[in-house]
Amino acid sequence: MTIHKGGCHCGRIRFEVEAPGDLEVNECNCSICRLTGFLHLIVRKDNFRLVSGQDDLSTYQFNTGVAKHFFCGVCGVKSFYIPRSNPDGYSVNARCLDPGTVTSMTIDTFDGRNWEAHAHTLRHLTE
Repeated sequence: MTIHKGGCHCGRIRFEVEAPGDLEVNECNCSICRLTGFLHLIVRKDNFRLVSGQDDLSTYQFNTGVAKHFFCGVCGVKSFYIPRSNPDGYSVNARCLDPGTVTSMTIDTFDGRNWEAHAHTLRHLTE
């Protein structure tokens, strides 16, 4: 396991996430992920640490209200959130990780437009 660091564009939001150097991430086609280009690195809650920027985070919720989409209130970048598929963990945007610790990245597609039919495939990632 590797400690990856990352954050938002303006640098106010900083986090650390413990994950392998060889990442397996998901690219989702749901309404919000398609627009933001989010690449999901799903981790357990204890593998994520917000280092700075708590006061600069804003939250957006829609549809079922289970997912909590956090974004920087200054630059607008969503670098992580609490996903509906894993409300006891985090989904980190792999595109927001600092360079240098990721040795490879495999990108799988996820059919988020048909979320209910496919969400079970995301759950195994944090077990």
